[in-house]
Amino acid sequence: MIRKKFDWEFKARVALEAIKGDKSIAEISSEYKVHSTQIAAWKRRALVGIKDFFARGARPIEESHEQEISDLYAQIGKLKVENDFLKKTVYPAGMRGTR
Repeated sequence: MIRKKFDWEFKARVALEAIKGDKSIAEISSEYKVHSTQIAAWKRRALVGIKDFFARGARPIEESHEQEISDLYAQIGKLKVENDFLKKTVYPAGMRGTR
């Protein structure tokens, strides 16, 4: 069986129509040729996405990702410094690699 792939615009359109409630899920399913379970999943995902959107203060996704990336790079730098320090402490000069 071949799986259908839907782009995000199509999923958003179908989910929004399901959220509006003007048509039943069965009607939307037959109109767009998508299983009703899939439509219900897209609807749930859209509603969770809306909650996340308002929870983060309506910042654009790119901005929140950029902040997250910079935080992760800072954490990587800190861990690298700690790792280098521990290597020097555990393996005094001249003792590296000997067991």
